[in-house]
Amino acid sequence: MKLSREIKTGIIVVAGIVALIFGLSYLKSSALFEKSKTFYAVYDDVGGLQPGTKVTINGFDVGNVTDIRFRDGSGKLLVTLTVTNEFEFSSNSIAELFDTGIIGGKGVQIVPVLDNAPPAKSGDTLQSKIKPGLTELVQQKLTPLQMKVEGAVSNADSLLMNVNQILDDPTKKQLQETITSLNQLVKSFKTSADNLNVLLDNNKMQLDSSLKNVSHITSNFSKLSDSLVNSDLGGTLTEFKTTVNKLNAILAKIERGEGSLGKLHQDDALYDNLAEASKELDLLLQDFRLNPKRYVNVSVFGKKQKEYTLPEDDPAEQLDSIQQKENQ
Repeated sequence: MKLSREIKTGIIVVAGIVALIFGLSYLKSSALFEKSKTFYAVYDDVGGLQPGTKVTINGFDVGNVTDIRFRDGSGKLLVTLTVTNEFEFSSNSIAELFDTGIIGGKGVQIVPVLDNAPPAKSGDTLQSKIKPGLTELVQQKLTPLQMKVEGAVSNADSLLMNVNQILDDPTKKQLQETITSLNQLVKSFKTSADNLNVLLDNNKMQLDSSLKNVSHITSNFSKLSDSLVNSDLGGTLTEFKTTVNKLNAILAKIERGEGSLGKLHQDDALYDNLAEASKELDLLLQDFRLNPKRYVNVSVFGKKQKEYTLPEDDPAEQLDSIQQKENQ
């Protein structure tokens, strides 16, 4: 049976339409007869996401991006996702946009949430999230560092300006003079150190002898300390304490008026009598020295003794007058 031209033309057109449908499905990376679900996600910026990009769950390809368009006049983008029915997840799951490589490229991964919420159904709009890429992370870390570096550079600039203001010509001249003086001081110290070395070299034997003497003295002190340790120092201190206690007892008796010294210490009349007797004895000795004839009269040849004439400044009379005044 021969086919008419019209039938052949219809078959060719139908075949072309089928091929076109399969071609478009292949270009969109979507299976034509495979059962799948369609989800939506809204992003402020898709970062160059293209239709046909793989959609993954835990790194496994489960679908692809089928369409990207503006949602409304706000500029937000509505992304259409086609996902197979192999894995069910909650309606609270997140469609996360992430970088697929270092040099660029975006992908979508569904972060499944396994809770008691109803499972996600075809046509649901999932929660959206943009995961910072490596460039954004580096920029986030470098921005505070950049601000700190800029602040440090600004502070250094201000510091240099202040230093330049302080280091005027007179100050620079003074600093130069100070540095020169320091150099001279260092040279002087070096000269002194050289002289000291020479002195030590010249007197090395004397220094050695002095050190030996110091060592000998130290040894003697050590022996002396050993002798003190070995001696009965405690017994000596005990005897000294006993002697001090006895002396304190004697002084206490004197204070109480016991014994001769105590009576002498307490009896004022006895003291006055001793003082008076001493004074009279002094006058008697003085009178004996001045007038020995009053007390001793020796006649060798039997001559008649001369009568004694009382001198005007007789100490005895002075003593009598003093006693009369005291009695009055």
